[in-house]
Amino acid sequence: MTASTLNPIRLRLAQLAAHLVVALVALVVIGGATRVMEAGLACPDWPLCYGSLLPGRQMNVQVFLEWFHRLDAFVVGVALLVQMSVVWWYRRDLPGWLLPLSGLLVLMVVLQGGLGALTVLNLLPSGVVTAHLALALTLVITVSGLTQTLLASPQSIAAPRWWIVLGSFSVLAVSAQCLLGAGMATSWASQRCLEAGQSCQWLSWHRASATPAALCVLLFVLVALLSGRWGREQWPLLLTAPLLVGTQIGLGVTTLRLGLSQPAVTVAHQLVACLLVAVLAGLTCRRQPAPSDLLPVVLDSSALEACHG
Repeated sequence: MTASTLNPIRLRLAQLAAHLVVALVALVVIGGATRVMEAGLACPDWPLCYGSLLPGRQMNVQVFLEWFHRLDAFVVGVALLVQMSVVWWYRRDLPGWLLPLSGLLVLMVVLQGGLGALTVLNLLPSGVVTAHLALALTLVITVSGLTQTLLASPQSIAAPRWWIVLGSFSVLAVSAQCLLGAGMATSWASQRCLEAGQSCQWLSWHRASATPAALCVLLFVLVALLSGRWGREQWPLLLTAPLLVGTQIGLGVTTLRLGLSQPAVTVAHQLVACLLVAVLAGLTCRRQPAPSDLLPVVLDSSALEACHG
């Protein structure tokens, strides 16, 4: 299927959703960097920072991370409102499910902002911070899947059931691994384990669950590559998934060997995890082009005679 076969409004919405995936991944990663740099309370008030939209005298690396995290969240919220407005305006030309989903995404980002406020005002409680990440990953999954759905023509054929099942299990497994890591990080269990030998069960659980999560992804990719032509045609995203898994494992081992002393490695670990969730969600929602989408357009030469000269 080519972009020219899509409704122009649908194509524009797909492009907006693709940009939103990037913004949401950045939002998650900047939030992780804020935690790693212990900048979660760098702006002591909410929604402003030191009582202003752009703090001046107080600006440093930690304040910038927290301020930019809020700015990215605001941009995502505005973009989702724009998306919902466009869908409502052109609702007769778009699938009926798109308007409720757009409204749900706006509601989710409002709830995300509320959790962000609770995170600051309640001084970073572990449960709220983990819920904040869980909702952020849900947004990444939903918008990534929406992008692929919008890029498919209305006549496209849904993926086989096994594809959806294996893809969904992979998304859930990796997301659960991310949340387990978040729970470990927000309770500072990894630092206490490495420094004082305390709360090591969190680290053990995180390491033990990494194997089944990785196997879920690798099984999905292997079955897809062996399934037939359509599965193999998804090879760019399919091969990206195991590459990200290998990178994630390497970064996790490196993080522990460095004793969490290198924030850049820890943040990269979180970035790859979020990218893996986005890629798997996109793969799960891929659709098979309809035969009419793949047929070339043949023009009768007589139809072009009026254009001569």
